[in-house]
Parts: sequence; C-alpha cells; structure tokens
Amino acid sequence: MANHGGGGGCCPPMDLFRSEPMQLVQIIIPIESAHLTASYLGDIGLIQFKDLNAEKSPFQRTYAAQIKRCGEMARKLRYFKDQMSKAGFTPSVLTETKGDISLDDLEVKLGDLEAELIEINSNSEKLERGYNELVEYKLVLQKAGEFFKSAQTSAVAQHREAASDQAPEESLETPLLTNQESKSDQGKQVKLGFLAGLVPKAKALAFERILFRATRGNVFLEQAALDEAVVDPSSGEKVEKNVFLVFFSGERAKSKILKICEAFGANRYPFVEDLVKQEQSITEVSGKISEIKTTIDAGLLHRGNLLQTIGEQYEPWSLLVRREKSIYHTLNMLSIDVTKKCLVAEGWSPIYATEQIQDALEQATIDSNSQVGAIFQVLHTKEMPPTFFRTNKFTDSFQTIVDAYGVAKYQEANPGVFTVVTFPFLFAVMFGDWGHGICLLLATLYLIVKEKKFSSQKLGDIMEMTFGGRYVILLMSLFSIYTGLIYNEFFSVPFELFSPSAYVCRDAACSEATTIGLIKGRDTYPFGVDPAWHGSRSELPFLNSLKMKMSILLGVTQMNLGIIMSFFNALYFGNAVNIWFQFIPQMIFLNGLFGYLSLLIIVKWCTGSQADLYHVMIYMFLGPTDDLGENQLFPNQKTVQITLLLLALIAVPWMLLPKPFILKAQHNRRHQGVSYTPLEGEDESLQVEANHDSHDHEEFEFSEVFVHQLIHTIEFVLGAVSNTASYLRLWALSLAHSELSTVFYEKVLLLAWGYNNVIILIIGLIVFIFATVGVLLVMETLSAFLHALRLHWVEFQNKFYEGDGYKFHPFSFALLRDDDE
Repeated sequence: MANHGGGGGCCPPMDLFRSEPMQLVQIIIPIESAHLTASYLGDIGLIQFKDLNAEKSPFQRTYAAQIKRCGEMARKLRYFKDQMSKAGFTPSVLTETKGDISLDDLEVKLGDLEAELIEINSNSEKLERGYNELVEYKLVLQKAGEFFKSAQTSAVAQHREAASDQAPEESLETPLLTNQESKSDQGKQVKLGFLAGLVPKAKALAFERILFRATRGNVFLEQAALDEAVVDPSSGEKVEKNVFLVFFSGERAKSKILKICEAFGANRYPFVEDLVKQEQSITEVSGKISEIKTTIDAGLLHRGNLLQTIGEQYEPWSLLVRREKSIYHTLNMLSIDVTKKCLVAEGWSPIYATEQIQDALEQATIDSNSQVGAIFQVLHTKEMPPTFFRTNKFTDSFQTIVDAYGVAKYQEANPGVFTVVTFPFLFAVMFGDWGHGICLLLATLYLIVKEKKFSSQKLGDIMEMTFGGRYVILLMSLFSIYTGLIYNEFFSVPFELFSPSAYVCRDAACSEATTIGLIKGRDTYPFGVDPAWHGSRSELPFLNSLKMKMSILLGVTQMNLGIIMSFFNALYFGNAVNIWFQFIPQMIFLNGLFGYLSLLIIVKWCTGSQADLYHVMIYMFLGPTDDLGENQLFPNQKTVQITLLLLALIAVPWMLLPKPFILKAQHNRRHQGVSYTPLEGEDESLQVEANHDSHDHEEFEFSEVFVHQLIHTIEFVLGAVSNTASYLRLWALSLAHSELSTVFYEKVLLLAWGYNNVIILIIGLIVFIFATVGVLLVMETLSAFLHALRLHWVEFQNKFYEGDGYKFHPFSFALLRDDDE
C-alpha cells in the first residue's frame, strides 16, 4: 500500500519488516454527522470499514437513492468527457478551486449543461443534415443540368439539319429522346418523366442492372461520377457517389424506380427541365448553403465555448462526484440502530492512527453542529487483521513485486525488505555490462525527471508498468554497471580502466596479447576481471568457473537467508516446534551439503588448489571413507565430510517424525477436560467464547498431519537440490548475454567497419543499435527480470513466506481513480 499520511499527529517510523499493528475499532456516529464524519475519515485514509450489511442487496441499503443520484451525475460527466474528446478538448489539470460547490448545486448545473449541450448537438445535427442535402442538391443541379444542355445542343443541331431537309414541323419543343421511328411517326411521340439524384458509386453498377431488369429496359439512364466524395446526409460519412438521371414512361415504371432508389440508398432531389429555372435553383441553393454554413459555424463556436467552460471545471466536479459516491458507498456498509438515530461502523485501522481518527471524529462533530459526539472504541477479536506496510514511492514498487506472489500474513516477516537489494542485484548478475547498464540508467533517469508529467497522464499498459517500476529499474541499472565493471564488459568490449593488464607476452614469438603465450608480469588487476582474459583461450573456462561458482554461492546464501527468516517468524509467533523441528534440521541439511560446497569453493579460490570439486562432492556420497588424495583442500577434510553427511541424513527424519507426535500431544493437553456446553441465560460474551472454543475443539487427524509433514519434508529435500541448481540460471543468462553482445559487436559492427565503406558502416551501425536496443536492452532485460522474479518467488520466499494474508484497503479519497464507480 502507498503511504497514507494525514494531519493531526506524527506517524511512527515505518517498519517494513513487520506489518503495522492493527486493531478492530467500532464507531457509533450520530446520523446528522455521518456524512461529514465519513468525509473526514476519507481524507485521512486510515480505516478499512467492514460491510455490516452484507446480507442486503445494493437496492435495500439506506443510501441507495444517493448512490443512484451520484451515478446519474457521473453519467453526465462521462457524456461531457466524450463530447470534449470528440471536439479535441482536454480537461484542465486539477487545481485548487476558488470556491466549493455543493452536490445539490452541481446536480442542477450538470442538468442544465447537459440539456443545453443536447439541444446544441440536436440543432447542429439538423443543420449539418440540411447542409449536406443542399450540397448534394447543388451537385445534382450542376451535373444533371449538363445532361440537358447537351441534349439541347443536340436538338438544335437536329433542328438545323431538319430545316435544311425542309422539315419545318420540328422545333425546339421536340422531345429529347427521338429516333427514326418518332421522326416518321410524329403522332406516336410521348412525354417522358425523369428522376434525378445520387447513388453510392459502389452500388452504381448494380443499381443500373436492377433498373433495366425491373422495367425490362424501358428506361434511359445517365450517370456521372463526382470528383470528390460527399458527406451522406443520412450516415454523416463521406461517400463516393454518382449523379444519376433516369427517364421513364408511365406511373408504374416510376413506382418501381422509386422503390429501387430507396433500396439502394439513392437520395433523390427535385429537378426542372427548364434551363433558366435550373440556374435560378443553383443560385438559391448556393445562397442557402452559405447561410446554413454561417449558422453551423456560430453553433460550433458556441458549443466549443461551452465545452471549454466545462473542461475548466471538469476535474473538480468529477472529483466531487467520486468523493460523494464513495462516501455513500461507505455509509451503506454501516448498520443503523433500531432508533434510526445512529450508524454503527466497524473497521480495521493501524494502532498509530488512533489519535488521528479520534481528532477527525471530534472535528466532524463540531463542524456538523451535532449535539452528540461519535463514540470510538477498540474491539477485541481473534479475527485475522489485514496487512498494512507503509511505503513510499521508492519502496512501493518492490513491495508490489512481493504482493504479486501473495500478501503477507499479518505480522509475517516481509520479503520486501530484502527484495530492495537482492532483486536488482540478481538481475545485474545476469545482465552485467556497464555499457548496457548506462543505457538503462539514462532511460530511467528520464522517467524520473519527467515523473510529475507522466504521473498525471494515462499511459499504455506496457509504459504504465515501466513507469511504475522506475525505481526498480534504477537500482537494476546501477547494479548492472557495478557487475559490468566486475566482468569488465562494455558492450562486450574489455577496457583497461583501473590499470594496465597484469599479463605480458612470454617471449618475442608472442605477437598478440590475445594468444595463449601470456605470463603474469605486473601486479594483479585491482578491480574486476583482467582485460587480457577476454579473447584468450583461457577465457571461457575461467569465466564459466567464476560465474558458475558465484551463482552457487549467491544461491546458497539467499536460501540460508530464507531459512533464517523462517526462524524469526517462528520466534516471533512463539512457535517452538518449528524452531526445533523445522529451522534447525533445514539449516543442517542445506549447509551440510550445499553450504559445505560453498565453503570448498571459497577455500579453493583462496588457496589456488587444483582440486576437482565435482569429484569431492560425488564421492562424499559414494565413497565417504575413500582417500581424497590430490582433492584434499584442508586437514581432516574426510572426517568433516563424514560428519556433515551423517548430520544431513539425520536431519531428514528429524524434520519428518517428531513434529506430528508433538502437535498431537499439544492438542490433547489443550483440550483435556474441555467438554461442556454453556448454560442458558449466560452472558453473551461468554457464549461467544464457549462457541469459539467448541469450534476449535475438533478431532485431531494424525494421519493428515503426518502426510502433510511428509510432503513438506520431501519438498524441502528435493527443493534444496533443485533450487540450488536453479541458481545456475545466473551463470547461464550472464554467459548468454555476454555472447549475444559479442556477436552483435564482432559480426555486425566490426564486420561493417572492415569494408571501409561509409554506406556499409552506417547500415552496420544502425543494425547494431537496433539489435542492441531490441534484443539486449529490451528482451534480455525482460528475460533477466523474469528469472530474478522466479528466484525470489520460488527459491527464496518458499522457505519462509506463506503469503496468505489480505491487503489493507482503507477508505481513502487519495486512492480514488477516474474509473471508480
């Protein structure tokens, strides 16, 4: 949990090792001061209320109407936010408001603003629809007019031709559609009707086919594609359309054409045959378009001003609604007494917060002008309290890593204390390269410098996790720089940072400092791996040996730390059985085998012995009495090994057998002679105790306890082997990271450099940068992070950490989020 501060007193120092001592409290609040009391308690955020009305549905609770009211106001605010988002407005960052507004006033204001905004949007939609229809109408007039102009030109040409042939009966009144038959038989001429409009371009071909099929070809269709897409009045989306003009004969054909137009979403518009009237219509439509455009712009300006006004107050209003809704949700968790004059609350709070809570209750009584003050009292209970660790922005991310595995049981030792150091260090052992570490450090420093900016923004899921763990990554990068200096690797390249290499050429035939012909000619390299080891034939055996043995040492150390933590847990809870029959045999078994291996590693490093540790450990089991020969590292080694082997063998039945029998004896002593039922009329508290005792007096299942202990023993014995081997991932990932870095450096960067071509060099540099960032700084970072996570959750925490508690979730306004409902 984040650190929750509050006024009215100084908090004691934080204790990350044990959770805060908690207490169950009861508060009796007069009904007239309940709202203000909940508000003040939400401000300090130090009490977690219990739901005393769990059997009631949300609609049966006292303040259901107020919550519904707040929900409706929240809906209006979401509507405003959606409208601002569509208009491209961003709500102003929450600042201190000049004056407070009551919930009643805000409800009225939000209702008025919503009604006004809905009316503006409705009018705007009507105007937009009308504007789009007029735009389409104008295009129809222009395009269809071109058809008639073309027809008129054709008619004039035909008239002149007919006049030259001495056929004066034809005139400009001749129908547009004429053929040879109509020329020969003027009495059979008919007046054709026509329809004009627009049809979506994608449907134009199907539209034409259906028209001809439905009328059996008795229509004449002209189409012209528009140069640009137009906004469809019905959908409001841009659509590519064709202007069509269809000529028909008869009402029956007209009826069919109208149905087809409706089916294809073709918009029809009135059209006159007279060219003069067409020009007049175009002029009138252009004028209306201009007028509507002006009206729309004025409406948009008014809407923008209204949304800007809402945006300036959106955050304070939203916060007020969320606060009020959370207050009423909390009050609904309280039970009301029979007189309906008081509310009874129960909840958990840290012991150190008692004074702050009492001060808040007293202040609420004064400010609400209540005649009766709230009553605060501590309840005694055997219920398990919630777990509360006070953290800051630095330690919170490390605590989150632990809580992701499981929340600590109340007063259980917290692994988060050690995770602050061990997690980034184990990551760095796998990631060690001070060049890559500097890249991580620069990226993390950017996140920390821009902390205020990013914390007020909504980030994506991946960015949100990265920003939340910025201080974890900071330590990971610092430790990576340290281990990189130990490994002497900068993008896999060694440097003589602290002094020249201790190795020189053995003779004149030694031409390169990376051959096998090197001898020690100077003082030992003062810090980290000597740069001469990089590139030599001895490098892989040496680095393999160094990293592998170091992984074992780190693993055994951390597993011992986990067992020591189990000892402190047993000591704190007064569990002597676990101390004698869990902690001690586990320490003996683990250190009798793997602790001894760690000792041999250190002795070999200090003495420079050539002993084969694999041989020593194998024959410690297969031939404990055999002579060690050249594998002896210290006097009386064989006696020590036999003793440790016997102790390790004794530790297994020590863990398995005594504990179930001792637990059965304790159970029998605890319940000896307890066999009664409470008499009628006894005090209620005594009945509760008696019932609780009767509940505890259950049959002791020895077989279940023994099987559980058997499983626990087998799990520890096998786990001691598998967990130690699991720490070898520190060595494996470190070697993989180093080899990948070497491949990118030698096979990409140096290879491109060898061509002596600027273009190839630039391409090689770009590939090297992208490979380094994508593979080594992203994928390898994630891989090492996950492996470090596993080493803490499985290999370390399973030695002592139960993690079956539940987190302290106080009623706090500071924890309200935008998406809280």
